Amino acid sequence: MELRHLRYFVAVAEAGSLTVAAEQKLHTSQPSLSRQIRDLEQEVGVSLMSRSAHGIELTSAGKAFLDHARMALVQAEAAKEAALRAAQPARPVFALGFLSGAEIGLLPEVERLLRDAFPDIDIRLSSDYSPVLAKALMRRKLDAAFIRPEEHTENLVYRRVRTDPLVFAFPSDHRLASQAAIAPHEVAKETFYFPSKAAPAVRRVVLDYFSRAGVDIKAEHEVHNVVHAISMITSTRAVMLLPAYTKRYLPESITTRPVKGDAPALDLVLAYHKANKSQVLKRLLSKIGELGEMS
Repeated sequence: MELRHLRYFVAVAEAGSLTVAAEQKLHTSQPSLSRQIRDLEQEVGVSLMSRSAHGIELTSAGKAFLDHARMALVQAEAAKEAALRAAQPARPVFALGFLSGAEIGLLPEVERLLRDAFPDIDIRLSSDYSPVLAKALMRRKLDAAFIRPEEHTENLVYRRVRTDPLVFAFPSDHRLASQAAIAPHEVAKETFYFPSKAAPAVRRVVLDYFSRAGVDIKAEHEVHNVVHAISMITSTRAVMLLPAYTKRYLPESITTRPVKGDAPALDLVLAYHKANKSQVLKRLLSKIGELGEMS
């Protein structure tokens, strides 16, 4: 059994179609892919997939095999990354990720703390959605990342940096701008944008907040980042909940107000793989209290 067999199997399972997997994911021919899957099933000794009018469906054995196949591919990628990094020169390299927007307040202080201890360090930065960064940490492509606590990340360790309350944001001339704080029922009839499904942690917090308040707001509209949020608030006069730290780069045409009562909030954490023994990481962890004060 080779890694390519596992990659092919996972691609077909996720696509639900040999043709789609072959053409769009693997860039190979459908007959060739079918042979690879048959070879894999022959080696495993059981049928992993069944073909029907609706496409490909996994057998019970295939469903059990899928989880292990995915894990094997992740481990193989991690082994490759570890080998590549071990072959690099002695100059310390630290791959650091930031939840998009969080680097604005944190990066200058993080760089100072690390360069004070490691003057020649090569800091390699990434900015993305929190789940994307979490996956990169699990695959050992990043040493650490400032993210939201994500689900299904049992190999990651989280250290809280700060807690971000959410605030209501809307046009500065909106009827709500005259109020000191906003209650959830006051936005029930407004055009409301929810965080994208690509940012599940903050989306869960927003949905749970309205559910607990007994306010029924349909999640019909989504924003993908702060720039998109600014555009939607400005063009559609929408209301949304944003982390309070975003206030520093909102334009004058948008104002924010705190939530009346118990405000929804979510943690920003420094996450890292539990097997990471980097001295640079230890330095960053030892100064995490300072980062919380600075941000």
